[in-house]
This record gives sequence, C-alpha cells and structure tokens, in this order.
Amino acid sequence: MYIKSEKSIKEITPQELNGNPKKHQPDTIMHWNAPEFEMLEKNKKRLAYMLLLLSIIIGYASFTNSPLMALVFILIGIVAYLDMQKTPLNLDFRIIPEGIIAGKEFYDFDNMRSFWIFYDPEYKKIISFHTKSYISPFVHIPINDQDPVAIRNILIKHIPEKKQDYNFAEALERFIGI
Repeated sequence: MYIKSEKSIKEITPQELNGNPKKHQPDTIMHWNAPEFEMLEKNKKRLAYMLLLLSIIIGYASFTNSPLMALVFILIGIVAYLDMQKTPLNLDFRIIPEGIIAGKEFYDFDNMRSFWIFYDPEYKKIISFHTKSYISPFVHIPINDQDPVAIRNILIKHIPEKKQDYNFAEALERFIGI
C-alpha cells in the first residue's frame, strides 16, 4: 500500500489527490501536473489523407459486397473524429517509493520491467514504462516541463533503465495524431 493511512487509492477522492501533494502522500518524492496527452494542432493535410484512406477502404468494402466491413470502418471514422475533438484533462502525477500515481491510476514499481525517458523538447517529453502486463505492456506518462535528469535519478533507484525504440504503432499514432 502506497499511502500511510487507512485509505487505499480507490477510496481517495479526486479532490484529495489534486490537493496538496504532501497532504495524503507524506512520502511523495516528486509531483507535477501535465495534460493527459499531447494536443496536436489540427493538420488539414493529415485529415485529408485519413479521409481518403477511409473512403478507399469503405469503397472497397462496398465493391466486395461487405456491408459489415463498411459499417465498421464508418464507425471507426466517427470514433476517430470524436477522439480528435477531445481536449486533454490536466492530471496530477506523483512519484512515491512504491510507484507512480497518474491521476487516479497507480503503477507499482514491482509490476514494471524498465523505463526510458523520451525527451526531445520539440517532439516528445514522456516517460515510457515497460510493464509486466501483456495487454498494455507500455505506459506513457508526460513529463511536461519537469527536469528529465531529476526524474531519471529518482526512477533508476527503483527500476532499471532500458532503451526503448518507437515501434510501428507509435509511429502511426504520431502520424495520425492520436
């Protein structure tokens, strides 16, 4: 348990988590606020490419008499558009001796294999954790304007640092803007 009280993370209200970092986590090592995801500027060229690709797939589905496939890709397009309109919430991030608190989620150091900090001020500023989970093996946490060296010096005491590379899915996410 990461909180030195009777309450577990599930019982703490969001107001308590967003309050004073020392109030409910007396062992907070580092604390910062950042948007839950990077808001990319809307690129009309990228949107046009995505609409063209979606139109080609839906056209192919209609041509091959696959109405279910066409319906699925229409729904994918609607969900992607709605997701692009979403504005990020500002979350509270904390490093404590037992793990990381990201908003209402807790990531235990015991469930992490390694970490890597992707820091390019113009491109991306995140900590990538390689977890032991098979469903979502990587968790990305934005560091916003925090000092990456200070974060690294804290994390390396708890979990190993191992270089990670961008995979195809992450490159595609970056291109699409999700």
